Amino acid sequence: MHIAFLIPSLDRIGGAEQQLTLLAKGLAHRGWRVSIIVLSGSGGRACIELRSDNVVCLSLHMRKGLADPRGWIQLHRWIRCNRPDVVHAHLPHAVLMARWSRFLAPVRALVETIHSPAVGGPIRRFAYRISAEQPDVVTAVSRTAGAPWLIERMVHEGQLAILPNGIDMDHWKRQPEVRRAIRQSLGLGDEFVWLAVGRLHPVKDHTTLLRAFARVPVSTGLLIVGSGPLESELRRLAGNLGIESRVQFLGFQSNVLPWIQAADAFVLTSLWEGLPMAFLESAACELPAIYIDIPAMRELNRDQPNPCAIPVGDSNALGAAMSAMMRRTEQERYALGRHMRQSVADQFNLPSVLDHWEETYRALLALKPCPTRSGSTPVISLWQQPPTPVA
Repeated sequence: MHIAFLIPSLDRIGGAEQQLTLLAKGLAHRGWRVSIIVLSGSGGRACIELRSDNVVCLSLHMRKGLADPRGWIQLHRWIRCNRPDVVHAHLPHAVLMARWSRFLAPVRALVETIHSPAVGGPIRRFAYRISAEQPDVVTAVSRTAGAPWLIERMVHEGQLAILPNGIDMDHWKRQPEVRRAIRQSLGLGDEFVWLAVGRLHPVKDHTTLLRAFARVPVSTGLLIVGSGPLESELRRLAGNLGIESRVQFLGFQSNVLPWIQAADAFVLTSLWEGLPMAFLESAACELPAIYIDIPAMRELNRDQPNPCAIPVGDSNALGAAMSAMMRRTEQERYALGRHMRQSVADQFNLPSVLDHWEETYRALLALKPCPTRSGSTPVISLWQQPPTPVA
């Protein structure tokens, strides 16, 4: 069976791009014929690595976004020539291109994945609504991510299913030798070090994080991994708070594993998330965590309420919780970390997630023996029930 993934770019790897590459490699290792089509850019180092795993990786080299007609023509030709059994689109630009291309280049099954609860502006919402019949199945990485798309009628309830991202537990694990090397390279001694991972954007609320960090003991460090438009403003705030010598802005890092190893605890201050991959990766590495009380985190911990959850924007409560975590003994923190790793393994272990995807694709193909120009195949019984829209 041949599956073709469609995504805007792989030149810079974020959560969606990382999941697509994991899924592509995993399916290729299981005997699927796998292709990845990026709308723009070269695909970078990710495509080089994917090709070594027998994954075809090509670019449409679109320069004007969806307004570039050459990309549409190339995609239509490629689908007609290669006849993939499944087209699976990730992120809005790729999803809209896959939906509208199906009219001229029919496929057996069209799947798309929602990675975030952010539904975008009115033009995107309208484009999704009028093409909502095109996909066979729309998956969301969490109920929190999927619910707003139902509310906005951008997908139909009968199409939507919850299928979470996967974590490679063999990759994301504690590595004491890496920890020692990274801390030494950063000039860190025995001080307690916090880690935050995320783009420097208002939605990640680093302002609350810095104000909270100013309240913790001075013999403490903070590593911030990520780049974005607020970097200069956040650096100024750190200076105004008198904590600039204790905060290291590390910029964008294609590999955050070493920084997770160097830290003693993880902190998440986002105003919203779909499925916080950096949190799950740090948890797989047995880092205890403090986080803001948002729907995505409540969904992750629905069976075990966490007293470490903090109200949104409350720097006083966040600072107090961070200080309380630091007062725990090393053994207590290790116990918390081990519990978190087990929770991640139970819900997000990559081989199990790959099993679910294979079941999904095979069920769709069994129902769709021939290419069609529209979707909406009812196969929801295969998965967890979708989130219910709220009034």
